[in-house]
Amino acid sequence: MTMPDAMFKAFDRRMLMQMMVAGTLGGTMASQTAHAEASPYGMPQLFPDSRMPKVAMLIYPRMVLIDLIGPQTVFNLAGCEVHLVWKDKTPCSTDTGIPIMPTTTFDECPRDLDVLFVGGGIGGTIDCMKDMAVLDFLADRAQTSRWVTSVCTGTMVLAAAGLLDGYRAAGHWAIMHLLPIMGVTPVHERVVIDRNRVTGGGATAGIDYGLTLAAMLRSEEAARRIQLLIEYAPEPPFDSGTPETAGKEMVDSIMAGRKGINATAAQLAEAATARFRKKA
Repeated sequence: MTMPDAMFKAFDRRMLMQMMVAGTLGGTMASQTAHAEASPYGMPQLFPDSRMPKVAMLIYPRMVLIDLIGPQTVFNLAGCEVHLVWKDKTPCSTDTGIPIMPTTTFDECPRDLDVLFVGGGIGGTIDCMKDMAVLDFLADRAQTSRWVTSVCTGTMVLAAAGLLDGYRAAGHWAIMHLLPIMGVTPVHERVVIDRNRVTGGGATAGIDYGLTLAAMLRSEEAARRIQLLIEYAPEPPFDSGTPETAGKEMVDSIMAGRKGINATAAQLAEAATARFRKKA
């Protein structure tokens, strides 16, 4: 049966993609309308448990946009209630020049989170590592979050909050040598799960991370549908996406350019470790 034009126009692209993820496009319009009316967010509740998992994604000035957009796209398609969280609702700058508007302040952020997430961007990461308002917020919400997570250099922020002490974790390859300072065992994998900590590697690993969480929040079938919808089947034109494949010369060149900022990050890591272990 063809969907009437008027009804079709009422569904935006995200809604249609969520319906495909849930496998319900063949369902009745009456059922879809009832679900839409039941949702306080104007989106249909298309998954079996009719509950939207709550996700808080920390955003901050000088973050790397792909760290946010990759997993956020997956969370949206998984029918999550996504909060973009910062101290206030001032737009946050990103590496691309595209500002991101926070939707939720620290004080407004729900406590009963399914996912607490921190992305990366080394300049903004360093700022967050010395910002007690950020670290205290993460430490507080982590106590009641089902999954405490990060990708890229966001792992450094979680660690600075004392949330990865004694855990295995992934992160961007260029900061992995700094993680042991804060009691973290570095693991060079795309996604690492250690108890309720889920961490991803650099930048593009955010999609792998997002799909991993989608499977845990919804189902493997739902995550597979999302992977197909976003056509995530990477075939990079070059084989230089890891230090091992890129070679020593390229790695040394990049690390030389990061020498100063990595030294600053190391100092902040030491200070953070002293602080959270003193509290313990």
